[in-house]
Amino acid sequence: MKRARFIAATALVLSVLVFSLSVPAHDSSARSAYLGFDRNDYPGDQNLKALRQTFSYSGYWLNNPPGATRNTWSGKRQALAAEGFGFLVLFNGRLYAELKKVPSAAALGKSDALAAATSAKKEGFARATIIFLDQEQGGRLLPEQRAYLHAWVDGVNAAGFRAGVYCSGIAFQEDKNNVVITAEDIRKNAGGRNIVYWVTNDACPPSPGCEFRNPPPPAHSGVPFATVWQFAQSPKRPEVAGRCPANYHRDGNCYPPGADPALRLHVDVNSATTDDPSGGRGLQ
Repeated sequence: MKRARFIAATALVLSVLVFSLSVPAHDSSARSAYLGFDRNDYPGDQNLKALRQTFSYSGYWLNNPPGATRNTWSGKRQALAAEGFGFLVLFNGRLYAELKKVPSAAALGKSDALAAATSAKKEGFARATIIFLDQEQGGRLLPEQRAYLHAWVDGVNAAGFRAGVYCSGIAFQEDKNNVVITAEDIRKNAGGRNIVYWVTNDACPPSPGCEFRNPPPPAHSGVPFATVWQFAQSPKRPEVAGRCPANYHRDGNCYPPGADPALRLHVDVNSATTDDPSGGRGLQ
């Protein structure tokens, strides 16, 4: 009887080992997912401790966020690090309306890469920190957008940082015969460039909506090579997230657990394969 139990136990251990070895090391869906937030406005020093109860990492803008005239995140790295936050470091890129007017989109991308690296150093981020370019517009990139993005990626990498891109992971019906996912379009045309992908897809499914328990792995976003997935936005976008569960606040925003809506501490919610997606905790 003891020998039979030993054989059964050994078989169980071996089966678990074989299963674990059969899961590819690069398969992010096999790893734990970590919850984080991003928002255009810094949430305030007084709210960091409460936010840290829910989130492992925070977005961090290096320049003015979309639509903003100033950057309220500037100088706040130390406060976030002191609470144990990891980082999603962001640089706001250019819209097509601006790129099509300049003499060289590539030259602008190069200068913006230098600005991103300079700001990252000023904020105390170490070399090799991943900086994500905020590519707000979805669909297939136009030539000017692609030239800007490639020059920016090359410039950030040359400055000793690592380049990432925040972009759409939602399928866009380009015409009756073609569907485009921006992340896939960028990767396909990257010319071998090493880019880290943070995708946004707040459509349900695959998104769980404004949900803070059991964050879904980024690979479940519909973009299997994504390392970060923004699965909820504030405010909720009815045209995209209309089929999501009724877990947003009635004002349409997504608020962290225990947050008083009167504080307007709404967030965009992300999952990542690590608790420090930009690797920004390291010191210079």
